[in-house]
Amino acid sequence: MELSTSYVVYLGRNSRTSKPSTLGNDGTTESHYDLLGSCLKSKEKAKEAIFYSYTSHINGFAATLEDDEVDQLSSTKTWQPDDIFIPSASFHGLTNTRIFDCLLFFPVVVDHPEVVSVFPNEVNQLHTTRSWEFLGLERNGHIPADSIWLKARFGEDVIIGNLDSGVWPESESFDDEGMGPIPTRWKGYCETNDGVKCNRKLIGARYFNKGYEASLGRPLDSSNNTARDTDGHGTHTLSTAGGRFVSGANFLGSANGTAKGGSPNARVASYKVCWTGCYDADILAAFDAAIQDGVDILSISVGRAVGIPYFSDGVAIGSFQAVMNGILVVCSAGNSGQVLGSGTASNVAPWVLTVAASTIDREFPSNVVLGNNKEFKGTSFNTNNLSDTKYYPIVYSVDAKAANASSQLAQICYPESLDPTKVRGKIVYCLGGVMPDHVEKSLVVAQAGGVGMILADQSADSSSIHQGFFVPTSVVSGIDGLSVLSYIYSTKSPVAYISGSTEIGKVVAPVMASFSSTGPNEITPEILKPDITAPGVNILAAYTKAPRPRTGSSARQPIADASAAEATPFNYGSGHLRPNRAMDPGLVYDLTTKDYLNFLCSIGYNATQMSIFIEEPYACPPKNISLLNFNYPSITVPNLSGNVTLTRTLKNVGTPGLYRVRVKKPDGILVKVEPESLKFSKLNEEKTFKVTLKAKDNRFISSYVFGGLTWSDGVHHVRSPIVVGNTVNPTLN
Repeated sequence: MELSTSYVVYLGRNSRTSKPSTLGNDGTTESHYDLLGSCLKSKEKAKEAIFYSYTSHINGFAATLEDDEVDQLSSTKTWQPDDIFIPSASFHGLTNTRIFDCLLFFPVVVDHPEVVSVFPNEVNQLHTTRSWEFLGLERNGHIPADSIWLKARFGEDVIIGNLDSGVWPESESFDDEGMGPIPTRWKGYCETNDGVKCNRKLIGARYFNKGYEASLGRPLDSSNNTARDTDGHGTHTLSTAGGRFVSGANFLGSANGTAKGGSPNARVASYKVCWTGCYDADILAAFDAAIQDGVDILSISVGRAVGIPYFSDGVAIGSFQAVMNGILVVCSAGNSGQVLGSGTASNVAPWVLTVAASTIDREFPSNVVLGNNKEFKGTSFNTNNLSDTKYYPIVYSVDAKAANASSQLAQICYPESLDPTKVRGKIVYCLGGVMPDHVEKSLVVAQAGGVGMILADQSADSSSIHQGFFVPTSVVSGIDGLSVLSYIYSTKSPVAYISGSTEIGKVVAPVMASFSSTGPNEITPEILKPDITAPGVNILAAYTKAPRPRTGSSARQPIADASAAEATPFNYGSGHLRPNRAMDPGLVYDLTTKDYLNFLCSIGYNATQMSIFIEEPYACPPKNISLLNFNYPSITVPNLSGNVTLTRTLKNVGTPGLYRVRVKKPDGILVKVEPESLKFSKLNEEKTFKVTLKAKDNRFISSYVFGGLTWSDGVHHVRSPIVVGNTVNPTLN
């Protein structure tokens, strides 16, 4: 018997606007039953197999299918290499992947022409108070007159949807005191299982778990039928985007102040799609619902470890439909930077605003002071205070191992590896490592009677995520940890204490977070991803200074990565957003749905593949479209041979003015901009300019080089990074 697996069967965009349903009874759902029933030879079996019917702006269904049933839906022909043209541009980044492994994802259909694509119901992972002051929206607790908060009325009546792990509705961030009626355009609702209640602030809370259930191959128990957040990630991201002002907020005594979201007066709606993972079938169902419900913005901190082709990416497909309906989709770039390195940015579709993570100028030092008065800087939260008037004995975990535990397990403070008689009343020195995690190590120490923990972690740096622990803890670097260990073994009665605090303005910021996923874009290298950078260590928000972003400190140094090296646009995109400047940018690089469709044409999508994203047939322009001319606000040439000329178009969204260009040339590259000035006489006027890039004397540059150009009228500064890679000058031998 063949193993059944869950798949998404995508039929393209749905022009219907009926109420979305997980298993509705409208005509669209019946057509899904008929289609699958023709393959299964039974409409009743089709009804059993289909667990989602997408009937709103997305047309398709998710079902549990066997391999031969997938074959019947997608094709009845054994394809050979010459049977179908597969553009190489569609496989950017699919290193060591055979083309036949990807054929399933292409809409190659014989028996069922209405089927656009069939792809597995794959799993995605979650990505994760002073931030708004750091971004200039407030100063010392007061909101200045030039703050965009005032001019935007704190996001009043904007509807923000969040696809994540749900919501904790009782949080004060979602209190509706003083808020007016819910906007009449809102069509969503609240699923009240598990005591979830909505109000005039939290206007929607829904859950989607059938894709998760299908992945398990067994029914879920009723405890999973809830929009309530039991993870915390969804509540965090939703309140960061649109939480209300909550005074007296802190985390375990640290970061005292007033918590608030970026749009405190916005309405928010939660779409729970994440369980042990976030499955494509559930994500598409949530997109379909959110579009129909009437959200204005979608915030999504969910994605793969690395980018995947657009035609098999549930977030890319769903977000395209959202953008077509005027919804801004903001996605995280991912958390794979530290583990997988460069080229790990996910959610790289150009119609998505992809955000990387950085730090702010607040930190939580938790320092270790040894009995010899040597002090080592560590991190964690303010609850990690041990009295600075009292020293405590310190012991290496290996020397305090339980009788039945190995030294290797005791070294990393593994559960049940410590002897309480050797630990009680002492600070325990442990080594870092993936298993168990840092917080669990502190629980092991606490259960053994320890009063504190010093954790030596080779990956500890200024951008590490601060955590709360079960005992006062200091996470120190691997090198400092060796110094602590040396003290323990060189001293007859070693002692120490741990002192924590909250410090503002003493640390250089922003610095790129070590975990933040980076470019280059492995799917379409010509599109720079991430787009921008936002504080993502302890908070999630946004701050822009490009093409050479600098820190917010008085030193005004270029932004560094977690290793203290100068960061590049592959780390921060176009820079850190400054919200107050965003309300009057002067000029913009405008993009429409047609531009995005032409983008798909330029990477080789044929008419059938285009129907993944748009219902009506779309004829690509007769002339080949250069991907380099896509009107993106950054310029990326991944392979420069000799020279290339590309175009960009600017639209005036401000007052009339004369803009002049200023160029910072990438190393080894000549840059010429024509014309060098642009005069705008009226609102919405558009002007086109050309940029020519030419390699200098370098025969070959295997790495990327970075520069930028800025258009300015003296008031507005419209910056674009320039990224050039693999440079070859064919005139040189």
